[in-house]
Amino acid sequence: MAQILRDRIDKDGKVLNDRVLKVDSFLNHQVDPHLIMSLGQAFADHFKDRQVTKVLTLEASGIHIAFATALRLDIPFVFAKKRPASTQQGSGVYTAEVESFTRGQTCSITVSKDYITSEDRILIIDDFLAAGNAALGLISVVRQANAEIVGVGIAVEKSFQTGRKRLEDEGIEVLSLARLKSMDPATGVEYVKE
Repeated sequence: MAQILRDRIDKDGKVLNDRVLKVDSFLNHQVDPHLIMSLGQAFADHFKDRQVTKVLTLEASGIHIAFATALRLDIPFVFAKKRPASTQQGSGVYTAEVESFTRGQTCSITVSKDYITSEDRILIIDDFLAAGNAALGLISVVRQANAEIVGVGIAVEKSFQTGRKRLEDEGIEVLSLARLKSMDPATGVEYVKE
């Protein structure tokens, strides 16, 4: 499954500079549903024996990948909201501050306490891992609920940034389907050899 994603990045991804890879034609603006279902299957296959009870992601770019993973695992998925809804009031939510690498801003993410409990075993799924801010925000939410984190699944990891190390320093297993070693507009993407 990882090779399918790498092939698609090589074919349709656009390296804008050494920090930005544009994959919006197939992964996070216009979405290839067959590719997404393959990614979900890869995450489900890897984590299937971990007794995952819910998949958690952050809106909006991780939703479709989390959905595909949850469907393959036959469990619900929950997404953290970047803006609290009117139905999420007061102390009924878990919150965390998350700085967005691509947007250059910080937001307060929220998840209703009704949807993550101390009995849950949570698999976090997202489209990108760079500095790890989104994943760490989601980890904070899970820990506030006293739930267990079984791992983090990432479609595209920028391995030249600090995200993986920050998550592993927290004792979290990270499965990334495409690990980028470097990016250059002239030469494209170089992958971490695994």
